[in-house]
Formats: sequence, structure tokens, C-alpha cells
Amino acid sequence: MKTKFKLYILIVLMTLNLKSFSQDKNFYIFLSFGQSNMEGNARFEPQDTTVNNRFQVLETVNCPNLSRTKGIWYAAVPPLCRCKTGLTPTDYFGRTMVANLPENIRIGIINVSIGGCKIELFDKDNYQSYVTTAPSWMINMIKEYDGNPYARLIGMAKLAQKDGVIKGILIHQGESNTNDSLWPQKVKVVYDNILKDLQLKPNSVPMLAGELVNADQGGACASMNRIITMLPQTIPNSFVISSSGCSAAPDKLHFTAEGYRKLGKRYAVKMLSLLGYQIKQTE
Repeated sequence: MKTKFKLYILIVLMTLNLKSFSQDKNFYIFLSFGQSNMEGNARFEPQDTTVNNRFQVLETVNCPNLSRTKGIWYAAVPPLCRCKTGLTPTDYFGRTMVANLPENIRIGIINVSIGGCKIELFDKDNYQSYVTTAPSWMINMIKEYDGNPYARLIGMAKLAQKDGVIKGILIHQGESNTNDSLWPQKVKVVYDNILKDLQLKPNSVPMLAGELVNADQGGACASMNRIITMLPQTIPNSFVISSSGCSAAPDKLHFTAEGYRKLGKRYAVKMLSLLGYQIKQTE
């Protein structure tokens, strides 16, 4: 009996060693979620279709039109959310990161976002009641994540943890929660759940939250930015990314492609500074 037990312990230790060996400490993983601006509303342009292979995306749904399979890493050529979404801040977040990090470091993005959703959709304990009130066009998008976007984000993140190390969380959400003073607390619930479910220490991973289309662009939900700026009071390891000067689409809810590029670069500049790399903010 003792011999069998020792053999079992040996097998477990060997398995753990294999897992740690397969994880690349220089593969930085970033989780991103939110609504349509994180999903990507603007059409990507020719300049957006070439990318350094050090920047990768973990496909979160099956996309036959892109020849991509859920759970597999690919070069981060847009779209980075679902099969037919557009340019997102994560596109130029990742590009700016690899351009300013040592060549041995790779960047991986996991993007699970749903256009039009409230933050409540990512509350793992209460999302079902929100889904029952969601419009049919949103339900179809939610179904692509088997009805539970939060669970898909966590499932993909656990898969990614076998390959690299989670270094940050990016959120762009709030249009559907405009003037909701409880938004920071609701985001904290999601943030705390993510860290707990991924077995990460509380407050150990920085969260970057982007402002909505700014008042200087006539943003339809710009009043929400006042509430978003309060997030660091609720999550100490969180930082707000300004949308000032990021050009808006005619609907004043979404950014243009250039606006997404600028906002994504700003996410990256902040994350690089948190990682100890200082680069000049060019715009």
C-alpha cells in the first residue's frame, strides 16, 4: 500500500513539474472584457491586418470564416473578439506592448465582450437574471459563449495559464450602466471573482478601465466617465485610461478606428509603466 502511495505522489510531482515547465514566464496574458467598444465597432483597415507574431490572441469561439478554433492561439490579426467583430483597443494595446518590450516577451489577449451589455452580465452569481431581460439580438451573441460570457472568459484564462502568466485585466464598459453610481462596486465583484477563480492573490493583478467617448467628442454617455474615474477608490490596483481626443463615430457612442488605435496605445503605455517600462506618451 505504501509503495502505491509513493508511486502516486511521484506521478503528481512529475505532473506538476511538467506543467511548470510548459508555462512561459515571458508570455504575458491579458484578459479583456466589456461591451461594444471592447468588442470592436469600427471596421479594421489594411494597416491593421499585419501584426508581429509575438502578439497573439486566444480564440474564444469557433470561427470557421477565419479558420480559427476555440482555445487555440493565433497571430493577433483582427478581429480579436468574435468572428465578425471590428477593431478594438486591444489591437493597439498588444501592438504597442510588443513594440516596447524585449523581444523574448510575447503578449497574449483573451477578449470576451458583448455589445450593449451591462456589467451585470459578467456577475457570475446573478448573470442569469440579467440574461432573461436581454434583447434577442444580444441573446444570440451570448449564446456564442454557451450562455455565460464570464464562464468562457475564466475557462479560456485557465487554459492560457498553462502557457503564460496573467499580467493584467482590461475593461471597457459602462455605456449601458450610464449614471449607475454602483458601477465601481459591481466591477469590483467581477474583478474579485476573476482573481479568486484563477487562484490569483487579491488585488494582485492591475485592472485598466477605459473612459467612454469623451465630452470633447460629444460623447453620448460622457457623463459616465465621472463614475468610471472613481474605480480606483474601490479597486486599489486599478487605473483609468483617458479617452480625451480619441475620435468618435457619428453615433457618439463608439470610437472610430483611429480612436481605437489611440485608446489602445494609452492602455499599453499605462501597463508598460506598471511593468517598469517607461515610454513617452506620444498622443
